[in-house]
Amino acid sequence: MKKQLRHNFKQIETMMQKKQLGNTDMQITPVGFGSWAIGGADWAYGWGTQDDGDAITAVERAVELGVNWIDTAAVYGLGHSEELVGKAVGGMKQKPYIFTKCSMVWDRVSRQVGFSLKPDSIRRECEASLKRLQVDAIDLYQIHWPNPDNDLEEGWQEMARLKEEGLVRHIGVSNFSVDQLHRIISIAPVASLQPPYSMLRPAVEKELLPFCLEKNIGVIVYSPMLSGMLTGAMSRERAANFSVDDWRRQNKEFQEPRLSLNLELVELLKQIGAPHGRSAGEVAIAWTLRNPAVTGAIVGGRNAAQVEGIIGAGEFRLSEEEIDAIGLFLAGMQK
Repeated sequence: MKKQLRHNFKQIETMMQKKQLGNTDMQITPVGFGSWAIGGADWAYGWGTQDDGDAITAVERAVELGVNWIDTAAVYGLGHSEELVGKAVGGMKQKPYIFTKCSMVWDRVSRQVGFSLKPDSIRRECEASLKRLQVDAIDLYQIHWPNPDNDLEEGWQEMARLKEEGLVRHIGVSNFSVDQLHRIISIAPVASLQPPYSMLRPAVEKELLPFCLEKNIGVIVYSPMLSGMLTGAMSRERAANFSVDDWRRQNKEFQEPRLSLNLELVELLKQIGAPHGRSAGEVAIAWTLRNPAVTGAIVGGRNAAQVEGIIGAGEFRLSEEEIDAIGLFLAGMQK
């Protein structure tokens, strides 16, 4: 299967059909590189030890294979992820779009993470991100979390000012509800929303995705493989031996009784993907991309090999029969 996947790499860039992101002028590939994991272990939501060289190579490989956007955040690795993205992209002739986020701040001494949507904080965060990313303007700047809720309006006003000043080209949000989107749309248009969405987290299908489709808000989903659960590489042994600095140790999806059910789902995804030369992870990503409201999916990779194992999701399409088979299995999991 690996030979078949590698044989297809040269075809992927031309086969990935780009889509317009909301009300912006950006045409983005169905998959983008997510850089949460490459931030390393030195913060509360780290994924364990990460080699910086592997991280940079992963970014480079994703772009080489046709991915044209990278999603990061200031808080990933407490600035380290942005620094790595800046280094990886700095020497590229054909640079990808760079998306990052604000509103999660940390104390330099204690390294404790908090939230702020005050205008002066957002501006400081933006200026710091520009330096770490080594760019003159951020292509998409997003509010990471709508906290504190009472400060949403003034925070969004500052985001609009940053756009007017040219420090950012487009502004969006992450983890917002429909009600929260309603509150800020009248202040300035929302280019995009970034919600969690996967087979195991489908709640956004009910209200949030239809709303975004109606309002022409682009949607770039995160955790389409549920933080590695649906990649095909997860096992009971691996889940039981996460390092102490891997946040997934506390996630119930990686613990019984959910773990066994999730691994059964992964076996189904492997069976569906095998005739097409696709990994379980690619099937999981393609499942999210089937939704007409979804513009693209954020896909993480800690090294080049991981990137190669999921990049084909950008041009893979599930049949109606395969979607129905997955739906039937998911319905059974809920009983």
